[in-house]
Amino acid sequence: MANPGYGKHSAPGQLRATGHDFAHLRPRDAAVAAYIDGLCDGADISVKTLAKVLPYGQCALRTTLNRLQEAGHLRRGRECVEADGVLLWVTRTFFSRTARDDAWWAAYAQGDVPPDAPRRPTRSRAFVLLAALGRTAPSLTLSSAHCTALEPRVTEWLDRGATEGEILTALTQGLPVPVHSAFHLVSARLRDKLPPARSAPARPAVLLRSLECGECRAPGSPEALLGGVCGACRGGPLDDTLHGGPSGAVPPRLVRDRMNAVREGLVRRSPPAARKKRRQRL
Repeated sequence: MANPGYGKHSAPGQLRATGHDFAHLRPRDAAVAAYIDGLCDGADISVKTLAKVLPYGQCALRTTLNRLQEAGHLRRGRECVEADGVLLWVTRTFFSRTARDDAWWAAYAQGDVPPDAPRRPTRSRAFVLLAALGRTAPSLTLSSAHCTALEPRVTEWLDRGATEGEILTALTQGLPVPVHSAFHLVSARLRDKLPPARSAPARPAVLLRSLECGECRAPGSPEALLGGVCGACRGGPLDDTLHGGPSGAVPPRLVRDRMNAVREGLVRRSPPAARKKRRQRL
């Protein structure tokens, strides 16, 4: 698991994984994006960790992450979560297999994810797992009709909290030789090895979410972070609204002047020796 700020946090509402999800990216960027997409939530996706497992240097990976941000696959930000009655600010690196535009990320930061456009129905996780079963165990290759018939049973496993790896292990370990009927063997194992229902771990409730500039890490409104980068880092004029804050707050560039004015208006206290003499006279 990653240090705060460098763990993968999957964005919601993504399309089902396909072999051409990152075809619009450069080859290196597509390879890194596919690797990150396959990691579980919380996995370390910092530049140093990625450089240890991928054949690219840290500078190349930093450039790739910036390109993934520009393409709408990645954003950095913070979330205020409630855990056991305690409010905590947690730094996140959000990743989306499906490329999103600035409007979608702005809605996500405000807790209002827009619905995806209607798309062609796709196969369920259960059907895809059954259809690919023959790759792990060739003797368990199933027809399309058999996958459809067994789909509800695999779905029940998934609903009970079983992972795809656990299902594959239950179906493929200790196979007889030869397998006379793949359909009947898989059906029997799905029935006889059905696990008990697991309670999913409770996730902390997100009370507030904000995005940050991918370069200087300054928090700001989604409208000011075009492509995940603030105006100053893009080379534009400094936007005083970038750093957020309540209405009427002092812009960051004027904080020093305001504090100097406050100091000048303070009533200076007498030195300790003068206060002691004054008390003695009284």
